[in-house]
Amino acid sequence: MRTNGRLSLILFAALLQGCAGRPGDEQIQKDIQIKVAAEPEGKDSDIAVLAEHGKVTLKGKVRTESARNKLESIAKNEPGVVEVNDETSIEEYQPAAALPATPAGSAVVLQAKHSESPPPPRPPVVVPAGTVLTVRLGQSLGSKISQTGTVFTATMANPITINGKMVIPDSSEVIGRVREAKKAGRMKGGAVLALELTAITVKGHKYNIETEAISQTSTGKGKRTAGMIVGGTGGGAAIGGLAGGGTGAAVGALVGAVAGTTGAAFTGNRNITLAAESAVSFKLSQPLTLKRER
Repeated sequence: MRTNGRLSLILFAALLQGCAGRPGDEQIQKDIQIKVAAEPEGKDSDIAVLAEHGKVTLKGKVRTESARNKLESIAKNEPGVVEVNDETSIEEYQPAAALPATPAGSAVVLQAKHSESPPPPRPPVVVPAGTVLTVRLGQSLGSKISQTGTVFTATMANPITINGKMVIPDSSEVIGRVREAKKAGRMKGGAVLALELTAITVKGHKYNIETEAISQTSTGKGKRTAGMIVGGTGGGAAIGGLAGGGTGAAVGALVGAVAGTTGAAFTGNRNITLAAESAVSFKLSQPLTLKRER
């Protein structure tokens, strides 16, 4: 009897010692989470550990099958664990696409399309001073029928090209002004008609321009000569094609120098008349800067 009693006490003490030595569920759960976090293959995993009466359940996502096996092994080897239920799933990691190889010493610059800098604006086109603009009048002008300050319209008779490229098309709209208009006196005093251009529209853009004024005068009665004066410089541009269609203006110098040959520009009563559609040329006194089309 005494022997059996002693054996029962020994077995009971061993059982108490075993129960006291097994860690609790909370400790098991905490220890496994620490070991998983320290494991290199588990760093990119998202794992939750649940422990209940020594039974451990793993939930979440791992990157590879190898990582899954490693984490399950950690749980099984944890003291106090009696069973492991692995409910994790594998979510493979997708690495970024590799950049193409480049030669040694070369630099690769990556830039999003939306952040690319726009190309620098192209330089403007400059029509130099001295360029002759030949226009066709939109209405009749004359020393008798026009007044000083009257605004008139015209269109380019010929295109203007620079370096072989057309920069001012023909038919471009032009605006001018009658700088001076004086009809001939009844007994003496010649007629005066002076014109200048003030603006031009090129491809939808309007530009102010400055030209040398051209003027034509008639002498006293009986002489009927006409001289050309160009903006005080005396050179280059001329009133031409005054009969309504000739190219005229480029020849410059005198118009109707001999009596009886003055045509539409010089009437019998010594007044000066330029019919509509007459070609008249002007010289730019200042450069004209044009916007360059993209």
